[in-house]
Amino acid sequence: MADFDFDVLVIGAGPGGYVAAIRAAQLGMKVACAESRTTLGGTCLNVGCIPSKALLHASELYAEAQSGALAKLGVKIESMSLDLDTMHGQRKDAVTQLTGGIEYLFKKNKVEWLKGLASFTGKDSVQVGDRTVRVKNIVIATGSSVTPLPGVTVDQKVVVDSTGALELPKVPEHLVVIGGGVIGLELGSVWKRLGAKVTVVEFLDQILPGMDGEVRKEANKIFKKQGMELRLSTKVTGVTVSGDKATLTVEPSAGGAAETIAADAVLVAIGRRANTDGLSLDKAGLTLNQRGQIEIDHDFATAVPGIWAIGDVVPGPMLAHKAEDEGIAVAENIAGLTGIVNHDVIPSVVYTAPEIAGVGLTEEQAKAAGEIKVGKFPMLANSRAKTNHEPDGFVKVIADAKTDKVLGVWMIASVAGSMIAQAAQAMEFGATSEDIAYTCHAHPTHAEAFKEAAMAVTGKPIHI
Repeated sequence: MADFDFDVLVIGAGPGGYVAAIRAAQLGMKVACAESRTTLGGTCLNVGCIPSKALLHASELYAEAQSGALAKLGVKIESMSLDLDTMHGQRKDAVTQLTGGIEYLFKKNKVEWLKGLASFTGKDSVQVGDRTVRVKNIVIATGSSVTPLPGVTVDQKVVVDSTGALELPKVPEHLVVIGGGVIGLELGSVWKRLGAKVTVVEFLDQILPGMDGEVRKEANKIFKKQGMELRLSTKVTGVTVSGDKATLTVEPSAGGAAETIAADAVLVAIGRRANTDGLSLDKAGLTLNQRGQIEIDHDFATAVPGIWAIGDVVPGPMLAHKAEDEGIAVAENIAGLTGIVNHDVIPSVVYTAPEIAGVGLTEEQAKAAGEIKVGKFPMLANSRAKTNHEPDGFVKVIADAKTDKVLGVWMIASVAGSMIAQAAQAMEFGATSEDIAYTCHAHPTHAEAFKEAAMAVTGKPIHI
């Protein structure tokens, strides 16, 4: 009888976990993945990135038709209506197909799915359901969950979290979003397009914490123009529910007179926290840092040999693609190869309309580190954006003043989420702004705005 049941056990089947399991299996190891959900894919695929994008896309098409934007292009619709049940149905169908796809990949790569909650019984042993297994290498990829707001009860009916906001059975007359971050703005955008009045309450003086300052200010203007009410520098001190209505008590973040806001639905979206409850990490000899995360080294190894950790449960941005890259890297490290993730080049995207994306340093961070040059180009002057009636936004390239090496790229554009990949790849190869400026871009495309912004770093944009 073998000493170990598996070479690798991955705890969690989200974007980081399932990718780590598949890559480890590809490298010839005997692999299992513990997951307590009835479907694979974790938060991202089941109740996060994927279903929210399905609603964002569908609601954007609805808004284009309902607002008259299509009519201006000569596409006239005599009669139209919202079928919310069908919109929810296509969202669920996308999730079903993709979760089923991961299950197929597990079978194809001979990854065994251990169904149930996992908890450590020792440094190399884990109990999943009523089964205990001994494993050479254990990868913790348990992800994150919604951060609760003290004193506010989420009932998933009137007061919802991001999961509940995907399932609202009708369009609320007034949705109040607590938190002006990515999740709140994306889901707020969905229901705004479908007809709700949306008010975003943000504790800080600007939305989208952590993003480039100029991008945050421009996004603020765009969302206001779209009809979203933004209550900045405001804190929520209480939420009471009576029947199918809610009343929020708010006051200035710095202190001051309180007031109330009436709502039909309240979305709590103030952030996420690492999932470590129930893992019995103490039995493995692991402790958490002050933020409740598992500390790792450059190779994703924890303080206990043979135990690794990736994704939202470790320090760094809580992004699915960051977890995926770490999943590949940790599997390769376990196999004795060299798995690396460049955490300085992790793109982030807000899937509103227009999209907002960035990679690398903000202008504020770059200025604090040394002398820089900045090039900007407005989407208003981009021919493809002009023909598509998408004038909002800009592309900004931040480069080192002496070496011209690109330090950061930020953009607001209808397809910024796709455009940012070129910026990330350029930065991964250590590109200068001149490298991007002298790379031929197809015409007419939105991506030409990136080329022009790079040209603007050295003062030679053509179309402004």
